[in-house]
Amino acid sequence: MRKINRFFWFCSGAHIPTLLKTPSEHNKYVGIGATIFFTGLFAAIAGSYALYFVFSGNAYALLASISFGIVWGMAIFNMDRYIVASIDKAVTPFKQFLQAAPRLFLAILVGVVISRPLELKIFDKEITEQLKVNYLNAQRQRIDKLNRSFDDKYTKDIDKLRELKSELEALIQSMKRERQNLNFEIFGSKTAETSGVMGYGPYAKRKEDALKVQEKREQDLRLQIGVLEQFIKDRRQADGLLSEKIMTSNELGRIVQFAGFADRNEALGQLKYDEEGKLNESNYWSITFISLLFIFFESLPVLVKLMSAKGPYDVLTGNEELLVIYRSEQDKMKEITVLDQVQPARVSADVKKIKSQLEGISV
Repeated sequence: MRKINRFFWFCSGAHIPTLLKTPSEHNKYVGIGATIFFTGLFAAIAGSYALYFVFSGNAYALLASISFGIVWGMAIFNMDRYIVASIDKAVTPFKQFLQAAPRLFLAILVGVVISRPLELKIFDKEITEQLKVNYLNAQRQRIDKLNRSFDDKYTKDIDKLRELKSELEALIQSMKRERQNLNFEIFGSKTAETSGVMGYGPYAKRKEDALKVQEKREQDLRLQIGVLEQFIKDRRQADGLLSEKIMTSNELGRIVQFAGFADRNEALGQLKYDEEGKLNESNYWSITFISLLFIFFESLPVLVKLMSAKGPYDVLTGNEELLVIYRSEQDKMKEITVLDQVQPARVSADVKKIKSQLEGISV
């Protein structure tokens, strides 16, 4: 237990020999040190998880992520330890806040950086489904773009094919009516277009000839349509349109497994809104509160130090600093006094030495 306390005292940045003189402060600095330690630990975990996405699929992904996480966690730990230790409780609360302000501002940035990878893990299932939607929509947009480009390139051929099909459809309807009228004419059914005389007479003959002309035209149209459709199909094949297909659920699942950090981060942001672009309050506040929680947690070491009252340890530390400064000033004054007294003797000795040298030269 004593070793654990000393470890957390070290984490808090406290001067342990001075802290040992103030037993009432021991628990407070254990709490401050533990807060700093676990903040650095969470930073290391989050940093490792974030970098794992960057090197995902690489043979050295695990090693790189662990190495970066350790370095990142130690950097956050060391920064927290230094700033907490440097806050002077002897000054006014406002000055203490000014001392901690840069760290609090940095805590917001670091909190966002730390929380994002963990948010990605927490909402992993929802992100996976959103990525499937994104990739599917992206493929559909690609296919639509290719089709529009193809339509623009072969506008005349497509319009011609459409006209031929419209003509064929109208011709088929006309032939259907003509066959019905021919049957009415042969069987003597009286209509506005038939004579009402039973038998294969001249009227039936004319209708049959007209029907044969339409059938010939139908064959020509079907031939032209077939040739034009084959031409357009070949062009689509050459332009790669026929190879573009909507991915199946299994294919989407395999692609999502290799999604990078940027794609997942974008999908997480999209979870805050529904398909109509309106705010999804449930997801929005869940993601926001997680970010705020980590920002608060990252700011906690500084906040704990700011909220703690001035105690015996702070008084002892301040007094020892004053004694060190005073002792340094006294040592300085002593050195000055000694130098002031010694300096005339040094000057006199130097003068005698120079005179003797000059006399030796004159001789």
